[in-house]
Amino acid sequence: MVRYHDGRPRHQQIAADIRADIMAGRLPPGAQLPSTQQLVDRYATANATVQRALSLLKDEGFLEGRPGKGVYVRAKQLFPVEVSAYFEPSPQRYTYEVLDVREEAPPSDVAEALGLDSDDSAVLRHRLLRHDGEPVELSWSYYPASLARGTPLAGRTKIRGGAPQVLADLGYPEREFTDLLSTRPPTVQEAERLELPEGVPVIRQFRVIYSDDMRPVEVSILVKGGHLYALEYRQRIR
Repeated sequence: MVRYHDGRPRHQQIAADIRADIMAGRLPPGAQLPSTQQLVDRYATANATVQRALSLLKDEGFLEGRPGKGVYVRAKQLFPVEVSAYFEPSPQRYTYEVLDVREEAPPSDVAEALGLDSDDSAVLRHRLLRHDGEPVELSWSYYPASLARGTPLAGRTKIRGGAPQVLADLGYPEREFTDLLSTRPPTVQEAERLELPEGVPVIRQFRVIYSDDMRPVEVSILVKGGHLYALEYRQRIR
């Protein structure tokens, strides 16, 4: 077995260890962390290094300090963004802010997924998803311009029933989708819009939605912070 060399600063290594314990439930919500001295002894490091690790986790929302009492695991755990939220919007829980709508030449991976020729354009809807007022996800949704032009998909107002309703009305009901998941550091725009602490990666979904006869009718790029959110999929096994 190849031994892994961790070149990260020591405080990031310690933060990663504590973060993993929180996400695995070994440090449950509301649990008090060991004292700073206990952590110094455990990790054989300096007090300042432990403090930097705890500060990082506080910034990410994993820990909270209680003056005179200590440091505790956040009460709020990973929030699963259910896939059904994209197809059955619940205004009481999720709200969208439309950031931009325009027709443009889509990125090459989007054009390929939509089956567009090099001179074809797409309608882009760029949005910010919030849950209980907190920014959760940025999305860039592309639709073939030949299909979306002149429809509510090309307008800047929110759409009653969402894109699925518009596509169904056009005769292209959504039947299935595929997701390609990856992680990467955020862009400056993503970090600002999603209010991400420094160093937090994002989860990127490249989603292709198909109608009848496997016709691609939408490609969405969905980006969310990897520190507080998770994806939840449910699939019946036959």
